[in-house]
Amino acid sequence: MFDFPDIVHTPDHAPSFQAPAPVARMPALLELEAMLAALPLHRRRIQARQTLFRAGQPHTSLYLVHAGFFKTCVLSEDGREKITGFHLRGDLLGIDALGMPCHGCDAVSLDLGEVWEIPSSVMTGGMPEIREAITSALAAEIRRDWNWMLMVSTLTAEQRVATFLLDLATRLQSLGFSRRHVMLRMTRGDLGNYLALKLETVVRALTRMQGAGLISIDRREIRIEDEPALRELMSRARTTH
Repeated sequence: MFDFPDIVHTPDHAPSFQAPAPVARMPALLELEAMLAALPLHRRRIQARQTLFRAGQPHTSLYLVHAGFFKTCVLSEDGREKITGFHLRGDLLGIDALGMPCHGCDAVSLDLGEVWEIPSSVMTGGMPEIREAITSALAAEIRRDWNWMLMVSTLTAEQRVATFLLDLATRLQSLGFSRRHVMLRMTRGDLGNYLALKLETVVRALTRMQGAGLISIDRREIRIEDEPALRELMSRARTTH
């Protein structure tokens, strides 16, 4: 196994982070990871900016993110990129191609990572508990996509950025990070692309939130200074749209 001190999220690996609040249960996809750990799966080390798979490539496996941070994206006919998601430990990549012969998107690593390759034979073989866990994970991914579609269609720019930061903080906390520190592995431009915002709009939103004392920014690290105020910003969004 590889040692990823800034990717595998535990307080021992990041002593400057505050200890995370207790988590009630492991996320469903980490439960899947625990099931897969005993299988002789191909574990691939992925370098930063390396492409795991591309749209049009034959689909033969799913990939469980064990470490690192990935983005998935599609290209329009005129070559414009649209980011469809950011994925970290416990997430599944390749679900876009289930039931299809080829992948429908690209998956690109944003930093050093590792994925576990899950061949189609694992999903079709005699392992009902793994099939059930994957099905549960897929349902959770669909619900997550619905929530983000609703967010983009109803929230203002600043509220979208605040929602993204809080969601990412919650996901990181479930992996052992302090929820007050968020390291943005993506660029501001990538974040804007995902939230359907221009780069300058994302920068202005972050600057306003920092000026109001809600967050503090040090390059790609964002510290959440006033989470209740961030959540109040989100609730105002829901009552004004």
